[in-house]
Amino acid sequence: MNPQDAIDLSREAVNIALVIGAPVLVTGTIVGLAIGLLQAVTQIQEQTVSFVPKLVAMVLVLSLTLPWLIQQMVQYSHDLITNIPNTL
Repeated sequence: MNPQDAIDLSREAVNIALVIGAPVLVTGTIVGLAIGLLQAVTQIQEQTVSFVPKLVAMVLVLSLTLPWLIQQMVQYSHDLITNIPNTL
């Protein structure tokens, strides 16, 4: 295995990790900003007001995108395992 193959494998692993984590992280960010804006307007500074909606939204998005996320992980794992003889 040459260094370029190792770099390509690492790049693909980071890329798939970003793709898998993106839906939940983006949802948490958007809901957090919306709740933060609502808290700033109403001057309600309760911590649970921001935590519970973010948690609910993130769990909802995770449950909706879970089949796609699992398919991405299986495809990456399959590609990685089938290319072992080619990289050695």
